[in-house]
Amino acid sequence: MARHYEDEYDEDDYRPRKKSSSKGGSKSSGRNSSGSHKKSSGRKSSSGKSTGKKQQAKKQRRRIIIFIIEIIILVIAVVVLYGVMKGTGTGKVELNDEDIIINDTVEKAQETTMKGYRNIALFGVDSTTGALTKNTRSDTIMIASINQDTGECKLVSVYRDTFLNLSNDSYNKCNAAYAKGGPEQAINMLNMNLDMNITDFVTVGFAGLTDTIDALGGVMIDVDSSEISHLNNYQLCIAEDLKRSYTPVEETGYQLLDGLQATGYCRIRYTAGDDFKRAERQREVLLAVADQAKKASLPQLTSTADAVFDEVYTSLDLAEIVDMLGNVGTYYISDHAGFPQETNRTVATIGSKGSCVIPLSLEDNVRWLHKFLFDADDYEPSETVKRCSEKIYEETNGYLKKE
Repeated sequence: MARHYEDEYDEDDYRPRKKSSSKGGSKSSGRNSSGSHKKSSGRKSSSGKSTGKKQQAKKQRRRIIIFIIEIIILVIAVVVLYGVMKGTGTGKVELNDEDIIINDTVEKAQETTMKGYRNIALFGVDSTTGALTKNTRSDTIMIASINQDTGECKLVSVYRDTFLNLSNDSYNKCNAAYAKGGPEQAINMLNMNLDMNITDFVTVGFAGLTDTIDALGGVMIDVDSSEISHLNNYQLCIAEDLKRSYTPVEETGYQLLDGLQATGYCRIRYTAGDDFKRAERQREVLLAVADQAKKASLPQLTSTADAVFDEVYTSLDLAEIVDMLGNVGTYYISDHAGFPQETNRTVATIGSKGSCVIPLSLEDNVRWLHKFLFDADDYEPSETVKRCSEKIYEETNGYLKKE
């Protein structure tokens, strides 16, 4: 279990640094009227003192967060299987089923609307030292729901700042669950609040995305004029931390991005849509990675496995991986979305917990989620979800009235 520490993980990630030679340009300030993140208050500029610079650099390194978007079923299978064949450790962790929370209603749904589906949690953490198990934020949280009969896969991003029960009746930004209790608590957070039955996970650490995309030969992404400067500023920061060179993106349009460029693209937050749009970009790149992986040769897949193997921490075992490999050609991503849904969320500053994404009704959001993932028309959330929904309302409603 992870050690509890102060709510530093509640702060927004850093703004991208600009090269001194770059031309000035205003950042886009467009926002959705009901669903946009509020930007954090301006940070103090560098004082020029060496201690201040060191502290700033340390914070920036901690906030360059790798995203899980490269994790698709094919890559998971190749990486873990390759590691076993090499005779090295697979980063596998055994989760105790008795410690995993599954709400009563879900146990019944597994025999009806959720039957035949497998749900896996995907976490991206801000680890620069390979610490994937504790004391690190899960600043990307996704659920991959796989219809095992058809191979159809749907992806849902759970926004990292969503105000939820951390599975211990403490309410905070949901990315705090991984920081405080590792993958087990993060899975329990998802299961308790969303009526899910997740028992498996994959976590990837710092630099995994860059290496994966490079090994696959890049990904095709459409970069627009509001994104290009932010993309280059972010990849500059990432390149400095990875001690690598980088190539600026100089034109807009649909184009091949390398690993650093695509990772920079995933980091873009300061355009219209803020963090909600950033999560959408993550899913966009995941789809592009999936396309590349399906076209990849065996040498490319081996190279990919070499690139990301040390960054993987998972509960999947060899038998499951082999089974997935036998059916990998049938997997396809049919749809993706974000949670809470746009029409049933808002953003507010909840005291010392900072700017949070508030599900206006967690109960209704869970109904929508089960319709989206499992085509469940009349899903009735569990009593646990209803209690969490009421508690979220109680803890946030006063702040919403003041906004």
